[in-house]
Amino acid sequence: MSLYNFKKIAVVPTAKDFIDIILSKTQRKTPTVVHKHYKISRIRAFYIRKVKYTQQNFHDRLSRIIQEFPKLDDVHPFYADLMNVLYDKDHYKLGLGQLNTARHLIDNVAKDYVRLLKYGDSLYRCKQLKRAALGRMATIMKRQGANLAYLEQVRQHLARLPSIDPYTRTIIICGFPNVGKSSFINKVIDTPGILDHPLEERNVIEMQAVTALAHLRAAILYFIDPSEQCGHSIEEQISLFESIKPLFTNKPLIVVLNKIDVIQPEELAENKRRLLEELQVNCAKGNLVNADSNSDLSVVPIMRMSTVTEEGVQEVKIEACERLLGHRVTEKMRSKKVDGILNRLHVAMPAPRDGKARPPVIPPSVLAKKQQQAEKENRKRKLEREIEVELGDDYVLDLQKNYADIPEEERHDPIPEFWEGHNIADYIDPEIFDKLADLEKEEELKIAGGMYAVPKIELDETMKEIRDLARQIRNKKAILKDDSLLRKQSTKPVMPRNTRAKQRDRSTTRLRDEMEKLGVDMSDTKEAHFTRTRSRSRSLSAPAAKRMRPDSRARSVSRPARDEQGIQDGVCGPKMLLAH
Repeated sequence: MSLYNFKKIAVVPTAKDFIDIILSKTQRKTPTVVHKHYKISRIRAFYIRKVKYTQQNFHDRLSRIIQEFPKLDDVHPFYADLMNVLYDKDHYKLGLGQLNTARHLIDNVAKDYVRLLKYGDSLYRCKQLKRAALGRMATIMKRQGANLAYLEQVRQHLARLPSIDPYTRTIIICGFPNVGKSSFINKVIDTPGILDHPLEERNVIEMQAVTALAHLRAAILYFIDPSEQCGHSIEEQISLFESIKPLFTNKPLIVVLNKIDVIQPEELAENKRRLLEELQVNCAKGNLVNADSNSDLSVVPIMRMSTVTEEGVQEVKIEACERLLGHRVTEKMRSKKVDGILNRLHVAMPAPRDGKARPPVIPPSVLAKKQQQAEKENRKRKLEREIEVELGDDYVLDLQKNYADIPEEERHDPIPEFWEGHNIADYIDPEIFDKLADLEKEEELKIAGGMYAVPKIELDETMKEIRDLARQIRNKKAILKDDSLLRKQSTKPVMPRNTRAKQRDRSTTRLRDEMEKLGVDMSDTKEAHFTRTRSRSRSLSAPAAKRMRPDSRARSVSRPARDEQGIQDGVCGPKMLLAH
């Protein structure tokens, strides 16, 4: 029978991912260019190759899934019963069977369409046949979506199961919940708690424990809690022992009375103490398990233990291992394979001759060679992989321990960081925090001494008036600024520009009034004479024209004389006109 490592089962993709993976691979791994002027044989081969390649990928992927999942008929009965309890073997077989059917259907589809492609008479006809073939394959896989999802859930659950070798000798601890099984030992199969009720009423977790008890080659430790702190009475615990007694057939069995630090069996009530005494008598007579009367398994020891004080823990473990190894030797001695070995073995016991002691002697050369070998092994540096295997989960990778050129106390120092060729550690002051604390204390003393106190300045009446006046001016300036901003942002329609001259809205009287409102003394400006600047005009006034006339005459001197021919004068003007 083959053993399975369920953690190595590949992930089962969903139906959509399955189709996308296969079709993408077909697109990448096969030619993608074909023209209608190619020979028809070349066009047929192009599309036949795509159909066959897709079919082969579907076939290989489905075959891998079917082969990696364990076959219930080929595995150990422990695995078969466990999977039946967890997943229902009929549903499990049906899921794998439908994948197998889908694989055959895809093979038949490819075979049919390859036959049709051999008679394709055009590029269009061959392309449509290829599309139909790949579409039917994808449809078959879409219908397997539920099966693929179910098998993926089974794979995830199988990967979480502990790796159990049913052929390895194992110690199984069983009993009611909370009787101290998990506190006893870690590296054994600790079965979940089993309750005393019919087999058909037990849940999945209890059925896992029953399956382990029935099929594994193991020594059984049945725990009983005399203190009844587990929530079940002694009568119920002994009743459970009687109900699962058929599972202990031909297996080493030890009954363990746990939690003796709480109460000793002698301190129990009369009826409960009588039940334990009857159990002990049956164990001594070998009436508990179906075993040969001459076998060591017929006698079942009852041992006492406390996982809190660790009293009797070591004795229970040693007794369980001894009975397990003894049972293994007994089973091998009953097999036929031992006969050939025993016939070749002969133990010679030399008889004493002259009364002299002759202890075993090892030659000095052999001793020296063994010593050199031991020293060589001690000098040999272990690989990190070997150390990891030895330590297991406690292993931590430490490469700095092998820095032989660095002193041992400096090997685990932080690795220096460099920036622009400088070690950053050179610029770090280890006493920076102490110095900072000293500075803070010094500043506190200076503040307490009044070093940073600001002297109070007493203002006279004049300075106060100036400050009030400056404050009013600033407020007025801010108001004017806000008014100007509001006028600029106004959305009112703009009136057309007036061609007439604007009336001036500024005057000395208004300026004097506004300044007096602000508190400025303007009494000295009443006798002042403000001059008004004259604006430049485009046309000159009459006096100005008179003043400018000599200048214009002077400018006209340089011009040529005007031709006065044909112009009438006061005497002969009209006559000349008539003559002409």
